[in-house]
Amino acid sequence: MLLRQLPRFEAAVACNYSGKLPTVVNRGHTYRAWASHQSSILTAGTMANIGIDSPIEADTYYMGPGTLRISRKVLHGKLRGRLLERMQAVLPEEKRGWVFLEGGKEPHLYSSDGEPLFRQESYMHYLFGVQEAGWFGAMCVKSGRTLLFMPRLPESYAVWMGRLKGPEEFRKKYGVDDVHYVDETSDVIRRLAPPCLHVLSGVNTDSGLAVQHPAAPHAETPLEKDTLFDIITECRVVKIPEEAEIIRYANRIGSQAHVAMMRFARPGVMEYQLEATFLHHCYLTGGCRSPMFTPIAASGTNAAILHYGHAGAPNDRQTAPGDLVLMDCGCEYYVYGSDITTTWPVDGKFTTQQRVVYEAVLSAQREVEAAMKPGIAWPDMHELAYRRILEGLMAAGVVTGGSVEELIAADIGALFMPHGLGHFLGLNTHDVGGYPPGASPRSAKPGFRSLRTARVLQPGMVITVEPGCYFNPALLLPALEQDPAKAKYLVRVAVLSYMAVGGVRLEDNVLVTETGIERLTHVPRSPEEVEAVMAGAPWP
Repeated sequence: MLLRQLPRFEAAVACNYSGKLPTVVNRGHTYRAWASHQSSILTAGTMANIGIDSPIEADTYYMGPGTLRISRKVLHGKLRGRLLERMQAVLPEEKRGWVFLEGGKEPHLYSSDGEPLFRQESYMHYLFGVQEAGWFGAMCVKSGRTLLFMPRLPESYAVWMGRLKGPEEFRKKYGVDDVHYVDETSDVIRRLAPPCLHVLSGVNTDSGLAVQHPAAPHAETPLEKDTLFDIITECRVVKIPEEAEIIRYANRIGSQAHVAMMRFARPGVMEYQLEATFLHHCYLTGGCRSPMFTPIAASGTNAAILHYGHAGAPNDRQTAPGDLVLMDCGCEYYVYGSDITTTWPVDGKFTTQQRVVYEAVLSAQREVEAAMKPGIAWPDMHELAYRRILEGLMAAGVVTGGSVEELIAADIGALFMPHGLGHFLGLNTHDVGGYPPGASPRSAKPGFRSLRTARVLQPGMVITVEPGCYFNPALLLPALEQDPAKAKYLVRVAVLSYMAVGGVRLEDNVLVTETGIERLTHVPRSPEEVEAVMAGAPWP
């Protein structure tokens, strides 16, 4: 129906992916300014199964003309293969059972019959790509054989929710060996007679929440809880090329949506209107139905609030001339997502103070991205960001009284950037694997303790680079008035005069390569680029 209403939609989307732009060299590293929709990183085999022009088979996921096509069989087959190899490496033959996962359940809004849009549990999506609720998945650790278990829906489902699909249709859709009904699970497991079922059991080190394992489907088959969680989590940390291409696509659409917000902006618009512009662009032009997280549309002093935009602060302020706007928004495609932040003046021109803060943060982002490569420890990049931001604030007369090293030792950096430099990105906004067993522990130092990982970078990781500088009264006023050890480094008059700026955050999503990084995000970054685009200049 949408295509009939918008006959130029296909052509408009196609032109989003047709251009090839020159390579940009930034501080000794080579980045693709705006990679073509078929990345040169992908192999010929990958190219045949993922991309804008890949075949549309029974197992293909895509959202219509011009959107990315994904072979579920190829993508999840490769992901299962990686898990299988690692499970076999640690389990002797006689202890290799079946991986057994429980998918997400259909949630309800409190006691009502209202249902929010279902999103599959991330581990279940990682291995099987199942879109529907109430499913289970299994994989034999000896042979790699795969099974899915689907709910047996009543005939009335066809009246209210659509045609009933059978096991064979789902077997082709998801590219597995067989599909059974959930009420057959116990009998199927009994016939297979595995030594055990390997189930998820562990704690998400980012959220601190436990992953709940499923109930045993067959009383005589024990659940093995010690092996699967750490191995599959580590698999998710390092992306295969097909995963990277989906995240690259989500960044392409999300980047374009940020530019759309910049073009729409003018004094007097509501914060939620900027949010709506982002959501509309991502869905209309990219088939990205859902945001990756609740968008942050923060103007003026709201930009100093790190997670503004929640139900208690619902992007409901009207922008005013001279406001700086911080937009932290990402879109989701096939559950993989982007997480991009841009900051810009709503009327298209930076004030002197805004530009001081912006350039300090931009310097931090560029220096970090230029330094990133395999073998680099992430806390070192966090400290590098502090150095560049504090240097900018020192040059502007906001901080004083010592060297940058002294300010970092006194935790002054954390007063202006209390959050961590970035986080893993994939099937979750703050993706898993930040603090695995045996890795560097979480720091106790202010700022550093908010790092969502302290790991050493390795190829295939997708991580955000999001330095920020905020004039948040909840942090700065107590430091000025109650903490002499910190107050001596702060120039009170300057700090108070910068409060109206709010804050600046710049966030890119990057893929760690063998020699450096590929920046997946492509939005205007320099002050000159921002002002030019907001004045109507083409981008990219």
